[in-house]
Amino acid sequence: MSMSMSMSMSSMSMSGTPTSAASAASTSAMSSMDMDMGSGSCQISMLWNWYTIDSCFLSSSWHVTSNGGFAGTCIGVILVVVAVELVRRLQREYDRHLHRTNSALSRSSSVEGLNPVKTHVAADRLTVPQHLLRSLLYTFQFAGAYFVMLLAMYFNGYIIISIFIGGFIGAALFQRDTYGGGQSHAGPETREGCCG
Repeated sequence: MSMSMSMSMSSMSMSGTPTSAASAASTSAMSSMDMDMGSGSCQISMLWNWYTIDSCFLSSSWHVTSNGGFAGTCIGVILVVVAVELVRRLQREYDRHLHRTNSALSRSSSVEGLNPVKTHVAADRLTVPQHLLRSLLYTFQFAGAYFVMLLAMYFNGYIIISIFIGGFIGAALFQRDTYGGGQSHAGPETREGCCG
């Protein structure tokens, strides 16, 4: 808004001296815009900002009108980032479960005397429901990460700090399993599952 206002003001000054009627109209338009800006409208900036009250995110219905509401927004952003890390962990755990299940199927088939090459190929394939569940987990993770990216694009310092805090908490809670490629040094047979 301020950009269009300054552009119209500069164009008026370039075209010569405005008439008194145009000058009065421009002054009244500027004062009404100031009143609108101060009366609870959304404050949105594509530059770094520290807006709290009257900041809006994603839509005009997400209009923060109090300090408590803004604190709730920051806590919610932290929880969304933690949830994204939780879904990533669930995705890894589900893949490990599928590998264990399919490996056990392959071993039991080779003990029964079936062709181990064919059994190994079959064990590496997912069933349609297994693949759909993996796809659903990925969709939740992707949607959450996209939502966080959209929030970061408001360049609000408090929201970006909340994203960083959520990333730290999420990594501390759910990324311990990725150390060493997800396997303990004792070998794959003794690797612990979820939280080891």
